[in-house]
Amino acid sequence: MTEYIKREMLEKVEDHLEKEEISLIVGARQVGKTTLMQQLKEELEGNGENTLYLSMDIQEDKTHFESQQDLIDRIELEFGEEKGYVFLDEIQRKEDAGLFLKGIYDRELPYKFVVSGSGSLELKENIHESLAGRKRVFELPPVSFKEFVNYETDYEYEDRLDKYFEVNKDETDRLLKKYLNYGGYPRVVTESKESEKRRVIDEIFSSYLERDVSSFLNVRKVDAYSKLVSVLADQMGDPVSNSKLARDVGVKSTTVRNYLDYLDKTFIVEQTNPFYTNKKKEITKSPIVYFSDSGLRNYSIQRFGHLNTPSEFGELFEGFIHNFLKQETQFTGLDVRYWRTKSQAEVDFVLSAGNKVELPVEVKYKELDEPKVTKSLRSFIKKYSPEKAVVVNLSLEETVEIEETQVEFIPYTKFLYKLEEMIQGN
Repeated sequence: MTEYIKREMLEKVEDHLEKEEISLIVGARQVGKTTLMQQLKEELEGNGENTLYLSMDIQEDKTHFESQQDLIDRIELEFGEEKGYVFLDEIQRKEDAGLFLKGIYDRELPYKFVVSGSGSLELKENIHESLAGRKRVFELPPVSFKEFVNYETDYEYEDRLDKYFEVNKDETDRLLKKYLNYGGYPRVVTESKESEKRRVIDEIFSSYLERDVSSFLNVRKVDAYSKLVSVLADQMGDPVSNSKLARDVGVKSTTVRNYLDYLDKTFIVEQTNPFYTNKKKEITKSPIVYFSDSGLRNYSIQRFGHLNTPSEFGELFEGFIHNFLKQETQFTGLDVRYWRTKSQAEVDFVLSAGNKVELPVEVKYKELDEPKVTKSLRSFIKKYSPEKAVVVNLSLEETVEIEETQVEFIPYTKFLYKLEEMIQGN
């Protein structure tokens, strides 16, 4: 097999390299940001471009980050006044990183900056604010299912993966179960033995707790924080109540709120908010929490590599579709929400722009025999009259019409390719 996993994000960042804006690559620890930067660096050098890589994780590099001038002096030593590409890794470890980068960017130097950082409050709040109009954010997720299958098949079907899915359904479903069991952290994916996969995921989570939660975020009750992760993992897909979580974990509601914020901003979980237009009849609060990586979720409840029931796979399949929707709508301006009413009607996901519904999405981890539209989805269609609705499932492909809405039942393998078209079609 190839030494590294090819990432779809590589091409997106490549396309941005000629823009003056800072290319800011963010994501959880160990999702492959440094590897992505190294690949970009190698490609640029292969084209004869000047490059420089500096990391806040490398002791000898840190001195160059002590002041803006120190960093500029180091870059000028390398490039002079010529054009060059500067890679700055783990920038979240620099105090006031946003203001630091803003001051350098505003000097209009002949250098292109590609910057990476793991999640932190600094990264998700201050950097965004300080660099307004000066950066493009690329959020790198764990390895996607398509990236995973390409790696597992040694890129033999890279240019016709959709055809591979169609022809090799049983093998695709087997790979899906493997993916949902172990997740998409690159180092987990590339290990062949389950014992090694387990060792790696343990190391990733322990390092996260030690370096990000305890040291960087100054969380004192690390055990309670870790317990919260387990509780959330156990009830993934259900609306969360801070007061109930507080009772389950043994901390105050305000502490739970802070911890949820940290988990979100370190890219461990994603809080998905409800879609509503009627406060009396629809749920307006209580986010649903999905894990960015199924392997980490399974590890936190001691199910890593051991999922085997349809209900277990169903929970993670819903999370898998959620993460796909989030990734694919990253640059579209669309929100991914869920819909529930106080009378218990529900739709898994609603792609929306403000109060305008673009696409409701139902998720079924089932081999459906017929296109049966649920009472809940009918209720949503009656209220919001979307042009299209989607029911993602394991195998059925068929379209029916409900109240002038085209309801498309679509296998997940085809949905991975058709979502963009569906959104644009609206």
